[in-house]
Amino acid sequence: MGYTDTRFTVNLSILFTEFPLLERPAAAAAAGFTAVELWWPWIDTPTPDQAELDALRSALTDAGVQLTGLNFYAGQLPGPDRGALSVPGAESEKFQANIDVAADFAASVGCTALNALYGNRVDGVDPAVQDELALENLTTAARAADRVGAVLLVEALNQPESPKYPLVSAPAAVEVVEKVNAATGLGNAKFLMDLYHLSMNGEDLAEIIEKYTAVTGHVQIADNPGRGAPGTGDLDFADLLDRLKKAGYDGWVGLEYKAGDAPSGSAFEWLPAPLRPAPSAS
Repeated sequence: MGYTDTRFTVNLSILFTEFPLLERPAAAAAAGFTAVELWWPWIDTPTPDQAELDALRSALTDAGVQLTGLNFYAGQLPGPDRGALSVPGAESEKFQANIDVAADFAASVGCTALNALYGNRVDGVDPAVQDELALENLTTAARAADRVGAVLLVEALNQPESPKYPLVSAPAAVEVVEKVNAATGLGNAKFLMDLYHLSMNGEDLAEIIEKYTAVTGHVQIADNPGRGAPGTGDLDFADLLDRLKKAGYDGWVGLEYKAGDAPSGSAFEWLPAPLRPAPSAS
């Protein structure tokens, strides 16, 4: 088992970044992958011009890769921000303006997972006020995702790298998922299980997989320490992916790791070329 029959998708916001955005889908395809995912690509605006949306859609189509996941607007990422939906004022308004833009773009390319990063705590703002705003915005986002046949993902990050982010454990993120589902009655809010972040928090990954796979809508991986490719750190991904399969997970596994100083194309030596295309596309 291990990597066999796993549906891998490459995160183009952290890999192949030596290429301009519109060249990354083709670069991933040249490396043998048939699926990709993205953070919100236009960090300066939640509402890019239609021409920019069309250009990205064409780049994906021309490369023959499937977009499997997309973040809603999340502020400066990479950068100091960790989402916008719980940040009162202009950032929350940008998230709200982005909801239908992101959902409609996802629908146009057959993407069925939309990730909503919660956002940092803001000095001087009552956390309860931020949580109330977050639930309101997540509820709206879940309904928009449902409208286009997508799931809404809620992600836990890690405390050392994101000290102001409140969701720094699997239980904390799953609690938010449950609140959103209770508010909408749709059941399309899911946990994004990022094994790198959870391991950085010191959580027992085998226990997390056993306990939360049923509410998981997406998995992402990077090795720890270092956030590099599998095999560069201490995590046993063959075992972890086996555990996920045995727990019933058959969704995408996002490669969200850093290539370091090497070209991204050389960052996949751990994964034999025949295992890179999604099994359904083989």
